[in-house]
Amino acid sequence: MTPAETRPRVEGDREQEILDATLELLGEVGYDRLTMDAVATRAKASKATLYRRWGGGKVALVIDALKAAKQQPDLPDTGSLREDLRAAFCGMGGLTDDETVSHFTSILTAISVDPEFATAFRRDVLEAKIAGSRTIWERARARGELRDDVDLELIEPALAGIVMHRVFLLGRAPDADTITRVIDQIILPAATRRP
Repeated sequence: MTPAETRPRVEGDREQEILDATLELLGEVGYDRLTMDAVATRAKASKATLYRRWGGGKVALVIDALKAAKQQPDLPDTGSLREDLRAAFCGMGGLTDDETVSHFTSILTAISVDPEFATAFRRDVLEAKIAGSRTIWERARARGELRDDVDLELIEPALAGIVMHRVFLLGRAPDADTITRVIDQIILPAATRRP
């Protein structure tokens, strides 16, 4: 059992309301200024309820909120790498979603200043995201779309890296067209077999 599974649950929809309030505050004030008090106030919950459920404090609460927000029922499986990448990165929760980008901004700050959060984020949130991405790429490999020499560890994060570079360093918000151009002009030529 993980630590999250051994903590008492909050009754009914209250837990999701608390997690939603946490994400709202994360987007509004960032990780550093997010407090258990502020979440309790926003969610109209007692601090005792929050600490009883998330005894690990802010780290445990934010990680659970991110995990709940990132759960997607199914990975895209369109039959083509291009369309799977477009569906994963341009759909709800993808890189064209303002809320996702806002949360990611707070996460970048948090992982650079809070080692406990960085460890928990990489273990509990990022690993699942990487596993999903790996599935998309392994399906493409099984279909024969990829070159034999493609290093998945290098190519998998390239799309997100390019888009996030444009967001954080160049100040250019991502849209579906930009993501599609990155897929078509950089990712696919680097990874796939030539026709």
